[in-house]
Amino acid sequence: MKENHAIPMSEEKEELGKVEISPEVIEVIAGLAATEIDGVTTRGNFAAGVVEKLGRKSNHGKGVKVDLHEDGINVDVFVLINYGVSIPEVCKKIQENIYQTLKNMTAIQLNEVNVHVVGVQLEQKLDQEQGKKDQGA
Repeated sequence: MKENHAIPMSEEKEELGKVEISPEVIEVIAGLAATEIDGVTTRGNFAAGVVEKLGRKSNHGKGVKVDLHEDGINVDVFVLINYGVSIPEVCKKIQENIYQTLKNMTAIQLNEVNVHVVGVQLEQKLDQEQGKKDQGA
């Protein structure tokens, strides 16, 4: 994917000109839509370290990759899930929210929204309870 490649919103010629959306904007929208779902860790912990693995420098689209193909757009989102939640249910909600949010905000149709669970985050309460047990033992 070219870094400066913009996504046209429609193929139709508009009287006022054309509107294009940067892939980075898609990444930010998808990342925020993913963190809106209960069971996904907060944005501060969102897919920590995955950005480095993908070679990204910006934190705005942290944990999100947008691929432009001839037949459409694929979005891959890398998330940390809270311990104790149903991973399949949370992932389905993430897919639906990203799809719907991008459709509403950009009118862009997606081919795929792929969710990659890269870790499980223990909630602080569980960590604190474990720390109390360790101290008492």
